[in-house]
Amino acid sequence: MTLVTDSLPNDLQALKTLVSAQGAEIERLKMMIAKLRRTQFGRSSEQLDAMIDQLQLSLEELQVSQAEMTRPVEPAPRAVSRRKPLPEHLPRETHVHHPESQCTGCGGKLRYLGEDVSEVLEYVPARFNVICHVRPKWVCRCCEHIAQVPAPSRPIARGLAGPGLLAHVLVSKFVDHLPLYRQSEIYAREGVELERSTLADWVGQSSQLLWPLINALEDHVMSGHKVHADDTPIGVLAPGHGKTKTARLWTYVRDDRPAGDSTPAAVWFAYSPDRKGQHPRAHLKGFSGILQADGYAGFAQLYATDTIEEAVCRAHARRKFYDAYKDLASPLAAEALQRIAALYAIESEIRGQPPNLRKTVRQSRASPLLEHLHAWLNQTLTQLPKKSALGGAILYALNRWQALTCYCNDGRIEIDNNAAERALRAVALGCKNYLFAGSDAGGERAAAIYSLVGTAKLNGLNPQAYLAYVLEHIAEHPINRLSELLPWNISLNHTEHCEAA
Repeated sequence: MTLVTDSLPNDLQALKTLVSAQGAEIERLKMMIAKLRRTQFGRSSEQLDAMIDQLQLSLEELQVSQAEMTRPVEPAPRAVSRRKPLPEHLPRETHVHHPESQCTGCGGKLRYLGEDVSEVLEYVPARFNVICHVRPKWVCRCCEHIAQVPAPSRPIARGLAGPGLLAHVLVSKFVDHLPLYRQSEIYAREGVELERSTLADWVGQSSQLLWPLINALEDHVMSGHKVHADDTPIGVLAPGHGKTKTARLWTYVRDDRPAGDSTPAAVWFAYSPDRKGQHPRAHLKGFSGILQADGYAGFAQLYATDTIEEAVCRAHARRKFYDAYKDLASPLAAEALQRIAALYAIESEIRGQPPNLRKTVRQSRASPLLEHLHAWLNQTLTQLPKKSALGGAILYALNRWQALTCYCNDGRIEIDNNAAERALRAVALGCKNYLFAGSDAGGERAAAIYSLVGTAKLNGLNPQAYLAYVLEHIAEHPINRLSELLPWNISLNHTEHCEAA
């Protein structure tokens, strides 16, 4: 996967110029938002609210992108902290990290010398909590060697936020669809002042930490023998125009559990600025096997190759009959729905069975029903205007009949593409509540986080608990053992412990 930061200039001066230009744009947006807010007090309108929301998201995306670009490879030298002290009213939990009781230098007995105290703002469900890390220092009576446990690692070097709080911000933004400026307002009501720019910095640096896992998810999904694919439109702010353009989020799901396969299920999301067929072709360039999707024309070139087999979605065909029945109360549409329901009844009986058994049952029970359905559709079509809603539903099914019925000859294929459609439901809700993404880079970040939380859900994990666990460990995790942090390798006990911490 190509990262957003791959396109950044390598020249230090050019990078400084880019960061400076973004800083100027951030200040300009802040001034525009302040001006609009002053106008809002005198004249309230939905259009003005929407304009402010758009500018807030533009500002948010610039701040997150700036955080990604300026993240140092090595921790910067410690500077004098001007950070506000954490609120006294928050409950505190003290962790004392004791060194060994004997000097590691000479084996002598240690005496107490003092201690270093640092505080981390953490978030546990429904409340903030301050975790106070105390590291007593002991000195050897014999050789004056000082012993002290190293400071616990943090997802963001010397950052204020613990992994649970970072996970909460990510889930609130990408799953609960709360922009950062709204989160900042919510936290302020709890007596914790976290500026949007601070939250943006956390999102940017957390996203950078998680990218290797996204690449691993993509490899896992594309290495299967069958992939469910679908896409959905999302609005994205067009830079310099103050308007939104229509971009796409693509989902690719590997889930063979209905065919009795124990391979872990996973979903990988990809972002594209438009719906051109070149995007799914690029996503699937290394895939070989069955592609189960809707009738999108952009997949046609893939099906023309020898490496990808087409399988379509019975649910799409059924939906057209359902629309005709709902709108017209057509008895013929009702009969089509009953015939399709009989096919689904067979599927419910064999779900979770191995492919060879599914194929046998389908050929003995579903194939005859499909033959009768095919004949009925052809005969019914002669009684209808082809431009009618029901006529269109019948033509849609007949034109894709081979792809609609191939599941009977291969027990690995599903009757529909609902695995992909389920993965997109959270995105569809986000498009309704969140309105739009702030930039193309924001769309890519959303796709990445959707991939992780969607796969966590498929594997029975709480997304926030999973992200908290990963963010706690990934910074120091060996890259050659990255697979240990994939959702199916994280036990429920791990995430439950993280959630309770």
